[in-house]
Amino acid sequence: MLIGDVSRHSGVSTRMLRHYDALGLVRPTGRTAGGYREYSPEDIRRIFHVESLRSLGLSLKQIGRALDDPSFTPAALVSDLIRWAEDRLARERELLERLRAIDASAPEGWQGVLRIVELMQGLNSASASRRQQAVLSRPEGVPMSVDVLAGAVLTEPDPHVAGALRWALARAGGDGVAALAAGVRSADVDVRRRAVRAIAEMPEAPDATAALADVLGDPDATVRGHAALALGGRGVTSAVPVLVGMVVEGTGDVEAAEVLGALSRDPGCADRIVTALADELAAHTEDSAVRIRLTQALVELPGTTAADLLRELTHDDDRAVALIASAFVGVLDRRSTEDRDG
Repeated sequence: MLIGDVSRHSGVSTRMLRHYDALGLVRPTGRTAGGYREYSPEDIRRIFHVESLRSLGLSLKQIGRALDDPSFTPAALVSDLIRWAEDRLARERELLERLRAIDASAPEGWQGVLRIVELMQGLNSASASRRQQAVLSRPEGVPMSVDVLAGAVLTEPDPHVAGALRWALARAGGDGVAALAAGVRSADVDVRRRAVRAIAEMPEAPDATAALADVLGDPDATVRGHAALALGGRGVTSAVPVLVGMVVEGTGDVEAAEVLGALSRDPGCADRIVTALADELAAHTEDSAVRIRLTQALVELPGTTAADLLRELTHDDDRAVALIASAFVGVLDRRSTEDRDG
């Protein structure tokens, strides 16, 4: 079969077939009287073998060795090909994410594109100080990519850089909450913590409250706590059970008690909070540390109901609880006297 016929049947260009011949990879068995290449059925089979191995990513040199060296085994080479393919896919995914980030930022002109690329390069630095500088060195009035910042927030391990990223994201405009949505649903608890903390620092974002409310039932106490403190600070009473739970567990209990105190300024919520704290006191009769934290939380609450409960606790069987309650009652009495005299 002549080279033109081989090309038509195999799909390999005549130029490539000549290249294979020059390399000694596939040399036609014969020549016609006129000197044209003539391929035998075995030559054609070898062409198909070459093309099959090329489809796996082998170089022509590797293909020649694979076909001509009887001792050559594919195992090691296939493992290398898998690793190279994975590396190539990772680079392609990284490029795709860069392009998507640039597209989402809708930059004005090439200067805008270059600024986004510079930000991404800075955030990919191995140096925490350089990553932080990339965030903080933005010229005044130059917009930053919300998607790039959100992606960095979800992966940043350094607390100082993470703080700078949250600050920048909260001020970047755009829908930062939507950009963090994948992080809120992540199976990785560290990613969820970063996402919720960032959303908590975006009080002006329209969807922030709904996003935080959705994670009040998260299995991780830290995620629940960030959400509850932020929601309670915004007057959202659905955070009360989590805030009370924080007092019981001793995780952020001081901050939780302060937020409960602020929520108690609403008369409709005050009784609910006092009742929840009283129920926990009744449920933890043998745990002095929990009862002390609950007693301390009561002093943050305005109104007579909380004060009355504190007075009851001055007679508590746990001497430590009784002493702390007595001290707080004294503080409340002095405040009442000063308010009356003032």
